[in-house]
Amino acid sequence: MPVLTQIFQVSTLYGAATLAAAIDAGQFGAARGRRRILLVSNNSAVPETALRLEEMPGYASIAARFDSVVDWNEAISPHHPSGWGPQAEETVLWQRAFRLAWGIGPEDRVELAVESIQVNPALALAAIFSESALHVYADGLMSYGPTRNKLPGSVGCRIRRVLHLDLVTGLEPLLLTEFGVPAELVTDDAFRKVLTEISDAAGTDPRLAAVEAEAPTAVLLGQYLATLNILTADEEEDLHIRMLRGAVRAGHTSVLFKPHPTAPARYSQALERAAEEAGVRLTVLDTPLLAETLYERCAPRLVVGCFSTAMFTAAAYYGIPIARVGTRLVLERITPYENSNRIPLTIVDHLVPDLERPDALAEERADVRTAPATLGPLVRTVGYCMQSRRHPALRSEAEAWLRERLDATTQHYFKRRRLQTLTLPGGGPRGAAVRLRRTVRRTRSTLGL
Repeated sequence: MPVLTQIFQVSTLYGAATLAAAIDAGQFGAARGRRRILLVSNNSAVPETALRLEEMPGYASIAARFDSVVDWNEAISPHHPSGWGPQAEETVLWQRAFRLAWGIGPEDRVELAVESIQVNPALALAAIFSESALHVYADGLMSYGPTRNKLPGSVGCRIRRVLHLDLVTGLEPLLLTEFGVPAELVTDDAFRKVLTEISDAAGTDPRLAAVEAEAPTAVLLGQYLATLNILTADEEEDLHIRMLRGAVRAGHTSVLFKPHPTAPARYSQALERAAEEAGVRLTVLDTPLLAETLYERCAPRLVVGCFSTAMFTAAAYYGIPIARVGTRLVLERITPYENSNRIPLTIVDHLVPDLERPDALAEERADVRTAPATLGPLVRTVGYCMQSRRHPALRSEAEAWLRERLDATTQHYFKRRRLQTLTLPGGGPRGAAVRLRRTVRRTRSTLGL
């Protein structure tokens, strides 16, 4: 008898936790009558030397929700998951091969739950299982922005929903709305329970016990901005030092730094020197633990970052105050304008207190999770400027926002050249001249001249 096989593609523990929470909340139906496959992909530049997902605390309990686990890297070896996709004439053969290898009957229906549908391996899976319904899950702030790349209509029309965390209540995702795809929240309670489950699994880690003993009251989140060529290594190193000094000014004497796994060791060394000069205790944790595990086990009173999603999980699920450092510099440097990180940067810059302002924590909002009335229009305007062709219906709102709100306090969200290219307010004389010429042409056409 044919059954429904659901394939869940993951590359991070955070993403796997999001899927586990959705499954626990019944958002993928009851387990009975379904077969569930966890498809694990390691998208690191050199997967052979990178940390494997199954090595992270908490992975085993998440994997237990599935009937089987498949390694995507092994399945397509020697190809790289980020670079490989099947030729159009090969998709039928690949589907037959995977059905046979993964124990999926020839008559069984298949559904796919994937992340980052704009790129491989999600696109490769969508092409191979070309008749399957697609569910996209988004585990970060980028879901509030527009779709990064143009999707084939044959893929977009099969996407049933975007599952996302409620990181900013009241803000609606732009992701995949060009196809009319509805957004669906993964419930807070379900996700928090999975995070607790992961934290409990890490309880026997001696490195975590040592961190708890240091009782850090502030957590600094490193990212990988130099790796992405957004900042230089020296600038990113300086960013971390600015985070530390801001935490010290806020009264913290025990600070934890969680570097990104790809960060060079020199970042930690520079911070250690800065901490010694400031007379504070610094703990560096470069082990494969989610930041949320630190929130659960250490209960810090402040989390500092640039634009990491982990800042908002601290505020949304643990009620921890958060602060930002360096968003203006990164907004200035980030290219191209369509870069998907622009939306997380915009949200953090607009909502989160700047730790380097003297009165930052005094003015700290108790609930940065709830979107103020100003945030949605700003995000949609930036989103339109990023991907205007995919969201033409947003133009009138973007024009109105720019006329009314663009000034010295909001200019950093936009590039004058981009506004000129789109002939939007704020683009300068060239944009105004082009708009005038277009108006004249429309008028002449209407009058038959």
